[in-house]
Order: sequence, then structure tokens, then C-alpha cells
Amino acid sequence: MRVKLVAGNWKMNGNLASGQALLKAILPPLAALNRARYAVCAPFPYLVAVGQSLRGSNVAPGAQDLCQFDDGAYTGGVSGAMLADCGCHYVIVGHSERRGVFGETDEVVALKYAQAVKHGLTPILCVGETLAEREAGVTETVVSRQLDAVMRRCGTDALARGVIAYEPVWAIGTGKTATPQQAQAVHAFIRGRIAGADRRLAEVPVLYGGSVKGSNAAQLFAMPDVDGGLIGGASLVGDEFVAICRAAQGAEETVRA
Repeated sequence: MRVKLVAGNWKMNGNLASGQALLKAILPPLAALNRARYAVCAPFPYLVAVGQSLRGSNVAPGAQDLCQFDDGAYTGGVSGAMLADCGCHYVIVGHSERRGVFGETDEVVALKYAQAVKHGLTPILCVGETLAEREAGVTETVVSRQLDAVMRRCGTDALARGVIAYEPVWAIGTGKTATPQQAQAVHAFIRGRIAGADRRLAEVPVLYGGSVKGSNAAQLFAMPDVDGGLIGGASLVGDEFVAICRAAQGAEETVRA
């Protein structure tokens, strides 16, 4: 059974003090929200401190990226084994900022996904189209290509151990949000696409990411194929992140009622 997941992506923001203050603000209210799952993906230098602060809580630590190689002469790389050693549970793979700003190809993303699974991490695989691609009517083609690269490299068993996040690039950090119906349409397509390869994959959680806020989270999470959110800017604001998590809790209570 799929359970709503809300994962905060702090990106390259904050410092040690602000991160600790944010966790101090969100952990008490989240402790009472026991229906959904929660995670925080922090910058590399703060992973150990964040993991220590989250110990014993219902919020899991995660990282924002990893290297596609195991170990060796890869200056600046951080391996899956290192992330696991730091206590990470999740790792974001293939975020549009990694693809667009840093030039990661579908094949590199697939290699990173494989490394995450190899080292016992749960990868959050990001897929999504640019505004130009949406306007050209090729959203499903783009998302299929991104998903197929991982399935070819890693197989369906590995995909079953991850999470998918649909993040339309045109809605990330822009204030624009896909309507609940637009999000649902792509989420349903993703679920059908992967379940067509292996029926077990129908249970893989599919999150939505792209200017999710406390004010729109409940409507998005009410969609039948939207299993939570990968939250960027709003994850840096305690009240906003808690409101989004409450929306996930409410969606879970509705499903289980």
C-alpha cells in the first residue's frame, strides 16, 4: 500500500545554525503526524549534524545527489557508501537542476540510481519536462525517455526500491504550479508506464514537485496518483513545510477512513 511521503529539498541554502533552527521548529509538530512519511534532504556538509538531530524522530535524513562511481580518484564526488555511512535513508537522483545546470544525461542519472540502490539508499528519481517540451506536446515522450533509461540500466527490481518525483521544470522555483488535474494526468501516465513493465511497480510512490505550498498541497495530494511531494523553497520555511506535511497526513486519513 502506498503511503504519502513529503521530502524537503534544502538545495544549496542555509548554514549549520539555520538548519538546526529549522529542524527544531518542525520536529515537534511533525511528531504528531504519524500517518504519512517525511524526509529532509540537506547539503552534504550538514548531513551528519542533520542526521543526529533527526535521530529518534519520524523524519528521515536524505542527500541531494551522489556520485555515479563507487570510490577512487573522483575529486569532489560523494559516494553512495559515504551517504549510507552518514545515516542517509534517501537520496535525490536526476533533479532538473542537476540535469540542466550540471549537464547530467539520462545515462548518468541511471548510473547514480544504480549506486543508490547498491548501497541501500532509497533513490528519489526526478523526471519532468521543460516549458518548451510541454508546449510542444512531448511531455510523455520526455518522461518515458527518462524512466526507460533507469529501467534499462537498473531493471525493474531496482525501480521497485525507489520513489519517483514528477517535477515539471517550468514549475520549479517559478511560483507556477501544475494544476491538480495536470499533475494527476502525468502521474497516472508514469504509473501506467512503469506498471506496464512490471505490475509490482504500480505501488512505487510518485511525488509531485514544483512550487508546492501549504495553500495548494491538499488539492494536489487529493489526486489518486499523487503520493506526496518533493518540496523545494517551502521546505526552508518551518510553518510552510509543516502545513504541507499536515496536508499529507490529512490525505492519508481520508484514504484510510
